[in-house]
Amino acid sequence: MGGIDLSLKESVNVQLTWLPHGKGLGPPAYQTAQAAGMDVQAAVTEPVVIEPMQRMAVPCGFVMALPPGYEAQIRPRSGLALKHGISMPNSPGTIDADYRGEVMVLLINLGREAFTITRGMRIAQMVISPVTHANWSEVDSIEHLSSTKRGGGGFGSTGH
Repeated sequence: MGGIDLSLKESVNVQLTWLPHGKGLGPPAYQTAQAAGMDVQAAVTEPVVIEPMQRMAVPCGFVMALPPGYEAQIRPRSGLALKHGISMPNSPGTIDADYRGEVMVLLINLGREAFTITRGMRIAQMVISPVTHANWSEVDSIEHLSSTKRGGGGFGSTGH
């Protein structure tokens, strides 16, 4: 069957350095050839427990340098969300190209049971994306904006 060859993806070089508590872990990694996100691991030195409705910043043990014009989005892992209620209250988290601190993942336990994070556990996904900056052009009134079929319709206005 014909189609687009998705194996020819654009790539970008991201520099990474390990912090002492992250040494021995692997870098963020794609789990399949067509994966959009790379799994990131917990760099905890001993197991930590997230109680129901508790939030925690989990260290990943590395610092990175994204090239200008890119960002990293940190997103929840669907399996952790479905099976355990583990998600991210700031999803997606954004890492800007000029940030040079440790990559951390803010997790929340929305489940009913405590959840234990162990060293090397895959806790989130990272997607590297290009960034477009906006230039604002102020107009005098709503009538000067281009019209659309939807107009000012809000949540649920386009159907089910």
